[in-house]
Amino acid sequence: MSQKVLKVHPDDNVIVALQDLPKGDKVTYNGTEYTVVDDIPAKHKFFENEMKAGDEVYMYGVLVGKAQNDIPKGGLMTTANIKHAADKYDYRGVNYKWKAPDVSKFKGRTFNGYHRSDGRVGTANYWLFIPTVFCENRNLDVIREAMHNELGYAVSDKYKQFTHHLVESFKKGEKIDSIDLAPTNGHQNRIFKNVDGIKFLNHQGGCGGIRQDAAILSKLLAAYADHPNVGGVTVISLGCQNLQVSDFEKDLKERNPNFDKPLYIFEQQQVGNEEVLIAEAIKKTFEGLVEINKMVFQMITFPTSGR
Repeated sequence: MSQKVLKVHPDDNVIVALQDLPKGDKVTYNGTEYTVVDDIPAKHKFFENEMKAGDEVYMYGVLVGKAQNDIPKGGLMTTANIKHAADKYDYRGVNYKWKAPDVSKFKGRTFNGYHRSDGRVGTANYWLFIPTVFCENRNLDVIREAMHNELGYAVSDKYKQFTHHLVESFKKGEKIDSIDLAPTNGHQNRIFKNVDGIKFLNHQGGCGGIRQDAAILSKLLAAYADHPNVGGVTVISLGCQNLQVSDFEKDLKERNPNFDKPLYIFEQQQVGNEEVLIAEAIKKTFEGLVEINKMVFQMITFPTSGR
């Protein structure tokens, strides 16, 4: 190997061994010669200068620790001779300004979409299921299986039939080479022709972490609900989680004060019965699907603004 060592960042005061360096070995890096005073295993580090107790240790260009005792130049960095340290948190403010692009070349052109009451346009019309906490993921899975299958959004039926034909042929001792996957029209079994699908935002958050995690998740889920491709939303909550329904509603209204899509909220600890929760959520969502199915997929003239 032509290069035995590497300094990751110019501000570092430790050097990385790219191969085992025996004690007493001399290595040169950027014109400077170093003599290692300890055995340095590959991928471990040695100090480029003599360190005194309390001296700061830099790696990757940032403070990573402080020397706990005097360490000679070329000495091995270990968990015994340094202690973790870090710089204070520093927020670098950003003044971001967005400039609308020039869309004049699209003037007069059209596309198909759904008008929303706030003036935005979606190119799809989805219903959204949102859990405020991971504890409700199982209930969402149950609802998904029930609604996808019965409303015609499931994509597994043709594969189930394909597998069934393979099993039957195997039982009869027939060859399976001639059995093909039958093509299907993905829209032919849909009950609601103007609803593109039902999406389920299962996640692993909402509780168990710090409050700030729940706050960020709330804003993210609110952004999903407010997306112009979403026609309606069902929220499933447990009740005792960090991310409360009131927090989600607050973030949603702050994001869009005029939000008026169908929004149905169910809290399990208030209902008290899981079966009732699931049944009510399915029933109310079905009513909402009936409503957003009335929306017309229409030709829309492209706007000349950058919004």
